[in-house]
Amino acid sequence: MSDTAQSSGLAHMVFFTLKDRSPTARDALVAACDMYLTDHPGTIHYSAGPRAEAYQRPVNDQEFDVALVLIFATDEDHQRYQTSERHQQFLAEQLENCSTVRVFDAIS
Repeated sequence: MSDTAQSSGLAHMVFFTLKDRSPTARDALVAACDMYLTDHPGTIHYSAGPRAEAYQRPVNDQEFDVALVLIFATDEDHQRYQTSERHQQFLAEQLENCSTVRVFDAIS
């Protein structure tokens, strides 16, 4: 069996680096994630939060401010999320606040 056939879904992980890296700006982005990116059909897991600054090991990436993790039941659920009105509204309102957005999609 291939990895895809054995998987239980798709993990969509997004790491945002903000232009304004203040705690207020981080909290505002997390609030926007909570408003627009929760409760999409097929979502198995949702979490959004600021980088855990206490973790300073050499392997810890320090170059992001907010992490978003979504796990979808199927690839179709992920595709539907990408084109949803709420996700598109989030992008329209929030991308201008970011200097970098890194997206990692993995079979889960």
